[in-house]
Amino acid sequence: MEVSLELIKRFSIVWGGGGKEKRRESIEDNEVYLPNDEIWTYDIDSGLWRMHLMEGELPTSMSGSCGACINGKLYVFGGYDDKGYSNRLYFVNLRTRDGTYVWKKITNFEGQPPTPRDKLSCWVYKDRLIYFGGYGCRRHNELQDCFDVHDASWEEQIFWGWHNDVHVFDTKTQTWFQPEIKGGVPPQPRAAHTCAVLGNKGYIFGGRVLQTRMNDLHYLNLDTWTWSGRISINGESPKHRSWHTLTPIADDKLFLFGGLSADNIPLSDGWIHNTITNCWKQLIHLPNTRPRLWHTACLGKENEIMVFGGSKDDLLSLDTGHCNDLLIFQTQPYSLLRSCLDCIGKNAIILKSQISLLPPKLLQQVLKKITFWTAANHREEQRAQKDETENKYQWISSN
Repeated sequence: MEVSLELIKRFSIVWGGGGKEKRRESIEDNEVYLPNDEIWTYDIDSGLWRMHLMEGELPTSMSGSCGACINGKLYVFGGYDDKGYSNRLYFVNLRTRDGTYVWKKITNFEGQPPTPRDKLSCWVYKDRLIYFGGYGCRRHNELQDCFDVHDASWEEQIFWGWHNDVHVFDTKTQTWFQPEIKGGVPPQPRAAHTCAVLGNKGYIFGGRVLQTRMNDLHYLNLDTWTWSGRISINGESPKHRSWHTLTPIADDKLFLFGGLSADNIPLSDGWIHNTITNCWKQLIHLPNTRPRLWHTACLGKENEIMVFGGSKDDLLSLDTGHCNDLLIFQTQPYSLLRSCLDCIGKNAIILKSQISLLPPKLLQQVLKKITFWTAANHREEQRAQKDETENKYQWISSN
């Protein structure tokens, strides 16, 4: 299940998603949604998680919803549950002074929202939420060229399929509108793709339609509303995939990670795309034993990529449980201060007698780093123990 991960000051914010629940009298697992009245904050400096309860008009627990942050407010749109697809929009202010988080459902809006859907993407630009694509349903009188029909209920006159339309919600005027696309060739309809904004360009990569997964890259000019057409790539390209992430890491660079390949294999590869040279470069130092799909990602304080949640399995055929570890990938060397703090934090026992001699301001930073690496080592030990237990269980089952 998809979660929302946003960076507010030194905190990463996590809300939503789903996981596995073990039945007491059975070896089977139940798919469950995580509580919609909880929000978790991760302190980047200390490495500690904290849970906060939420109030107000709570969004319905769903999968495939789309979360995006503008000016400290988290907006959640769409999704799917056992009642069908949604086109509702909610928001919560993450910059609260008293630690109270209150959800509000946006009902007093102008214009027409998108048709119900899930697994769509969102660009954030000039206080606007700009949504693209997704899988969902339409009635017969709503069918347009932007919709690729997959299935239909002729009795109810409802059709299911993939979209490639663009819808905008202006957060200042509380208005929905559909911009007139002025030119260019739009991407074909899709869902489970990913998007990112660089300057005034909204990029999308990959995704799925029918049984086809893609590896094409496009951008939409968010000022002129013109499509680029498929961008010609110089050299090697990443594999076709869906359920991946694309994160801006510089004014001209995008970081692609993970997803599910065309042959249903969870991926752990990372690529950097240079928008000036139109070249992809694969990173060779990423851990290939930590695949992720349907995860979420954001940029840290020093251009590190923070990846949270998702699954390590092909969800279409196997799901041994979702992930709750935070993966951090460096795309450039850390600052000298960060490197020194990490070194002290990792060797706190050896340097114990000297740490107290540091200036007060620096001492506070060092103490947070000691907490960070203590927590990180503890989580790594827990993960190693869990992996060992799972390997033993698989060995016993196979014998």
